[in-house]
Formats: sequence, structure tokens, C-alpha cells
Amino acid sequence: MEDQKIQKSELKKACTNCGAELKYKPGTTSISCEYCGHEETIAVDKNGFKELELDPFLKEMGAQKHSEEISMLHCKNCGADQHVEENYKSLHCVYCGQPLVIEDAYKENWILPGAVLPFQIDKKQSFTIFKKWVKRLWFAPNNLKKASLDPQFTKGLYLPYWTFDAQLYASYTGQRGEYYYETKRVRNANGKMVTQRVRKTRWYPASGQVSGFVDDTLIKASHQKTGRIPDKIASWDLKKLQPFDSGFLSGFVTEKYTIPLKDGHLHSKEVAKDIADTWCRHDIGGDTQRVLSMDMELSEETFKHILLPVYVSAYRFNGKEYNFFINGENGRISGTRPYSFWKIFFTVLAVLAVIGVIVFLSKK
Repeated sequence: MEDQKIQKSELKKACTNCGAELKYKPGTTSISCEYCGHEETIAVDKNGFKELELDPFLKEMGAQKHSEEISMLHCKNCGADQHVEENYKSLHCVYCGQPLVIEDAYKENWILPGAVLPFQIDKKQSFTIFKKWVKRLWFAPNNLKKASLDPQFTKGLYLPYWTFDAQLYASYTGQRGEYYYETKRVRNANGKMVTQRVRKTRWYPASGQVSGFVDDTLIKASHQKTGRIPDKIASWDLKKLQPFDSGFLSGFVTEKYTIPLKDGHLHSKEVAKDIADTWCRHDIGGDTQRVLSMDMELSEETFKHILLPVYVSAYRFNGKEYNFFINGENGRISGTRPYSFWKIFFTVLAVLAVIGVIVFLSKK
């Protein structure tokens, strides 16, 4: 009976017309066949996605209710763990481009995603964005520009994140600073006496309480290979989140979370402290503030495991690995890039030659 129980995210949906695999069509709620054009609608749960109570999971209760077993592939070169919703016999790691073999897959449990932000731009659009970006790079190696012309180097990847919600209450003691100005005579750098207006601060004691709802604190749920996803693109409109359905994963790679829920929660509490500090300072008012002590409490804590979209292009140059990332929702791009020594060298020579000609002509 257990062997017959196939988990939802492991199902591969076949086209009823030609039998090929149906894949998610970015920006829609449909899966389609790239061979015959047949489309089917993803049945999105009208009840929306659920926020899960945090305490039972931290106490290792209820985990089985919202978990499932998935197949994972581990990259032996860079260490990335990825789940693939495709019928490939082999494929390449989205991060380093090294071959991965489906036969090496292993089974592992994960907390079922509560929501997914589906790709809003397709691979063709991401490819166009990447090509334009590469063309603007100064001193880029020719091989990089050739790589930007090959779509196989660009892969769609869902990244795991935790989101945390909570009611926040904090009491504080501090000081409210109000500016005032005094005029005094000082000697300047030239030795002359000048009038100078000096700002000073009067401090007054302050104390109080603040409270409010902290919504969707976003915390990375994987190390993402030493945090390589650039902050520049790591911003998504979470209002576009959809209740999780494996249909949205079809045709893409999913990275499994490697930062446990417990560690993600500890990080979220640090973010909550920063939020509470901001609220306290706003409550104190004045021109500047000091928060001397703060006692913060979080209650009614809930969380979600969510998946967010990026396109990744991996490239190696002179034995070094480079990655380029495109936000799969808004198209923002960022990444590291190699430089061509010879292009820089010959450019410097050309500049020196021009300078030499100008100097030579000026002496005539």
C-alpha cells in the first residue's frame, strides 16, 4: 500500500495528446506541452495557503502532517541539493554546471511548501535579459558572450524561504533627544576668528510600550552556496504567492531547504528585534532617540515554507566559477563576472599609444 502512495510533488503529468511531459507556463496558471501545444489549467486552491503554527513544529510535533518525501540530487562538485520535476536521464547542476545523474537520486523528507510564487517571465525572456546584460559588460571574455548565446546555460530554479508572522509586543526605556543650537567664536584653519553655529542635544527620559503585527518576515531557508544569491535581486512581490501545487514546479529545478526551521526562526527573531527597535524610536519621537532597554515578546507565531523563482546561468572561466541570476518574477539581474586580461592589456596599450601620438605632435 505504501508503495502505491505516490506523493503529489513526484507526479509527472503527461500530455493526453502526445504523451510528452506538461510543463508550467510562466505567468499563467497552466501547464502546457511544448510539442503539440496542449494546455491544462492548474487547479489553484481557492481557500488560499495556510499559515502553520510554529510551536508544534519546533517541538517536532505535527511534522508528518505537512511533510512529504521527495527525490533529491546532490552535486558532488559544489554541494547543492536540488529536486527536479523533469524526466531527464541526466542534467547539470544549476549552480556549477557539473553533470547530475538521475540514478544517483535519494529520498528525503521536507516540510511541504505552503505557497509558491510562480515564474512570471519565461526562459526566453530571461535569456534575452541575460544577453543584453552581457553585451553591456566591458572587457568580458569572448567565451562569456558565446555562453550568453546558448539557452542551455540558463536554468529556472525555485529557492526555498521561510516566512514568519507574529504579534509583537515590546516595552522599553530610553531617551528622547531634542536639538538646539549655540553660537560661538572659533579660530578657523587660517587663524581667523569666525562665528560658528554648533548643534547640541537635550536628553529627556522616555518609556512606553509598542505592539503590532509582523507580517511575512522573509528568511533564507538554504545556504544557497555561501549566500550567493545577490541582495540586488532578492526581492519578490509576495502578494503573488499561490497555494502550493506541484504543477508550478514542472519543468524547473527546486532547491531543498538546508537551514532548519529552528535556525530560520532564530534569525526571524533578530529581524523582529530590529522592527521593535524602529517602533520604539518612532514612539519616543523627538529629533533623535536612545533605546536603553527593551523587552520583546512574540505571540501567535506562524510560518510558511515558500518557493521563490530565479533563473541561474553558470559559467566557468580560467578554472573559476561565475553565476548570473535573474529574478523570475520581476526580471532584475545581477551576478559576478570575469574579465579578459588580453582585452584590458590591449586597451591599455591603445590608450598609451594615443597619448604617445598626442605628446609627439604637441612637441612639433
